[in-house]
Amino acid sequence: MYHLNCKGTLLCIDTPIIMGIINATPDSFYATSTATQVATAVNRAKEMVAAGAIIIDIGGQSTKPNATPIGENEEMERVLPIVTAIHAALPETILSIDTYYASVALEATKLGASIVNDVSAGNIDGAMLSTVAKLQTPYICMHMQGTPATMQSQTAHQDVVNDVLQFFISKIALCKELGIKDVIVDVGFGFGKTIEQNYTLLQHLKTFTMLDKPILTGISRKSMIYKALQCTPEKALNGTSALHMAALLNGASILRVHDVKEAAEVVTLYNLLTANK
Repeated sequence: MYHLNCKGTLLCIDTPIIMGIINATPDSFYATSTATQVATAVNRAKEMVAAGAIIIDIGGQSTKPNATPIGENEEMERVLPIVTAIHAALPETILSIDTYYASVALEATKLGASIVNDVSAGNIDGAMLSTVAKLQTPYICMHMQGTPATMQSQTAHQDVVNDVLQFFISKIALCKELGIKDVIVDVGFGFGKTIEQNYTLLQHLKTFTMLDKPILTGISRKSMIYKALQCTPEKALNGTSALHMAALLNGASILRVHDVKEAAEVVTLYNLLTANK
């Protein structure tokens, strides 16, 4: 069981929970998930919460392979109105801001976000970790080699499981030193890994439970699924559900998903499967 202090709201994770994705970017790898208009984003967030999402993750920066980065001001223009509107419509719902810019994290938390989700683990913006420490929000720390623009050319690993584990041991120690109390780890499926390395990490996900931190998995409709099945992100829901169950059986606490209803069904079946374990 994990307890996260989300700006005064205590999030208790005693069973796996769902994080729903709101993409406030026009160039997401999964176009159907795009919600660049405030009203669309609010309606989608309401639907996700009704379907079982505990956290809504809002991002304005595409992090798909070879993505062209946008600046922090443009990212704020995309996400801040949506954070404001969703917080007003769903004040009891925990919101996460998906950004690698400290300034975006700072402004979004003023408007209602209470978790910072950083795909770069503080490696893109050197001010991120100290900013999160001041904000005292939970911090989702993800492993990535390079940047979204370069990561798929940086997939070399001596031993992908050990490399990622050592990365987290170092980052968690740094977070603790700076005063970040609640860290969530994300091994970064698809971020600087080959398809084979992604599956190796999934097979050995339980290894990361030794860190004694909640494990978030972001595998929803990713290329490790649709390329393996020779389909498209739009056709990858069945494969996503299969791997969500694998992730839960291997220690995941949070599923970051596009399809909340289906992921919640996986969690329900997982809870029944493990009830008397």
